Amino acid sequence: MPDHYYSADPTSAHDRHNFEATLRGFHFNFTTDASVFSRERVDFGSQTLIDTVQPADWPAGAVLDVGCGYGPIGLTVAALAAFREVDMTDVNERALGLAKENAAANHVTNVRVFASDAYDKVAGRYAAILSNPPIRAGKNVVNAIIDGAVQHLSEGGHLMIVIQKKQGAPSAKKRMMAAFGNATVLKHNKGYQVIDSVLVNQ
Repeated sequence: MPDHYYSADPTSAHDRHNFEATLRGFHFNFTTDASVFSRERVDFGSQTLIDTVQPADWPAGAVLDVGCGYGPIGLTVAALAAFREVDMTDVNERALGLAKENAAANHVTNVRVFASDAYDKVAGRYAAILSNPPIRAGKNVVNAIIDGAVQHLSEGGHLMIVIQKKQGAPSAKKRMMAAFGNATVLKHNKGYQVIDSVLVNQ
């Protein structure tokens, strides 16, 4: 079986790559590798989510980046909101190693990076949960990220996901509406949608 970016322990040969990116006014140097998602550049979906988040609008507390890959979403939020802790999780051990490396290289210290399949190693509640979900891992994985967020958000906390319309944004919005009672498309951008749900009355 070939490695995927959602493989837990990729065995493909390393092929490290470095690039620079400016995200929300912060300059980053990223190192990536084979068998991680979007190794050549920050992918358009993640960029769209990064451009949409407004940490000042969230309640107090930490933030969780589910499926963090090599770290662009979580590290940008950590830079934007240096007073918050940001937890970054993935199943891909190679991606997690890169996320830690990129946090250190870019002097972002208010992050924790650890392995978790959706929420199985996640404890506590968060002001926001962010995800560019691994669509190729299957709809059940996306649904688990949506449904499990209810148990891991603080009152007034936000679940924000980015997903292409043709890859299931309408069904994801419907799933978020069922789980939270609300779901708003905050941004449409070249087929991508950023969908936001807020935990209320729990």
